Amino acid sequence: MSKRDYYEVLGVARDTSDKEMKKAYRRLAMKFHPDRNPGDKEAEDKFKEVNEAFEILSDPQKRAAYDQYGHAGVDPNMGGAGGFGGGFGGGNFGDIFGDVFGDIFGGGGSGRGHSSVQRGADLRYNLELDLEEAVRGVEKKIRIPTLVSCKTCDGSGAKKGTSPVTCTTCGGVGQVRMQQGFFAVQQTCPDCHGTGKMIKDPCPDCHGQGRVQEYKTLSVKVPKGVDTGDRIRLTGEGEAGVNGGPAGDLYVQVEVREHKIFHRDGKHLYCEVPITFTDAALGGEMEVPTLDGKVKLKIPAETQTGKMFRLRGKGVEPVRGGAQGDLICKVVVETPVNLTSRQKELLNELQATFEGDHKHSPQKRGFFDGVKKFFDDMSS
Repeated sequence: MSKRDYYEVLGVARDTSDKEMKKAYRRLAMKFHPDRNPGDKEAEDKFKEVNEAFEILSDPQKRAAYDQYGHAGVDPNMGGAGGFGGGFGGGNFGDIFGDVFGDIFGGGGSGRGHSSVQRGADLRYNLELDLEEAVRGVEKKIRIPTLVSCKTCDGSGAKKGTSPVTCTTCGGVGQVRMQQGFFAVQQTCPDCHGTGKMIKDPCPDCHGQGRVQEYKTLSVKVPKGVDTGDRIRLTGEGEAGVNGGPAGDLYVQVEVREHKIFHRDGKHLYCEVPITFTDAALGGEMEVPTLDGKVKLKIPAETQTGKMFRLRGKGVEPVRGGAQGDLICKVVVETPVNLTSRQKELLNELQATFEGDHKHSPQKRGFFDGVKKFFDDMSS
């Protein structure tokens, strides 16, 4: 069965930007993630397909090869004209740039040879948390797809009972030297692809790659106080290395969901507390929520809407240490609705007692005094 076009898999145009491609990948990865679709084989296959497409198109060199040669340009098993595993004069784009420009592009210099041992790639996992989980800390189980060392061949890539042999083309160096007139160019060996070894009988499980893809479940201990943008590093939990190289790391990216009551800003929490106009005028006491339970908040008489009250130590303990934050409550005076005739009558009676006496509404008086001065200045 032929592979789908990688751009079609991600649902993006061929000239899309890296930023838009990343957005499309994150959306699809979250949609088809195995944790959200337990037991759904079709979703698992689509998740693998999305990851494969993004891995190629997010790499500038691989994307360039794919744009020019299609799947043959990035699949070493296909051996196409521009394949990263063969063709194009016996080496891949990264090897060619490295041979010509040396360490600037990370390639080998003349006469030094390539190392067949490579560190595994780092992985990233986006972990969504509730505010309570982020503040108190939590332990989460996550399931990730990764490349692990093949158990059948112990990562050698050779069929059980056999071993890789020294490449006869490059003599085990991993590079060949090509002379063109006055210029000499050193390139990756076209037969062993820089490893210096040849596999005559490939392992049937990993097809000579030494690694296979598996899903593994990990336990992540999230420390208390983490916030959106924080990363948790799990050393050695990334992809397995090549030819016995060390494994990469897994970076768990934290994202805290919005809360229905609280808004977080660093170590402080904020919330709005509605109060009646009678409590605002006469004062009172009410219960307000915190992450530790309800507490009493005293409302002094003549409190205006927008007044801030600070509850010390009811915020977040920073993940990097320091004093615990506060909870800041902003009171909002709520206008009563659905009044009865009697209630309206009483309010009209109360309003009548305020007529001509500005001491009860100092803000109103100050506002209209300012308006009068504004128009007086305009007319003068």
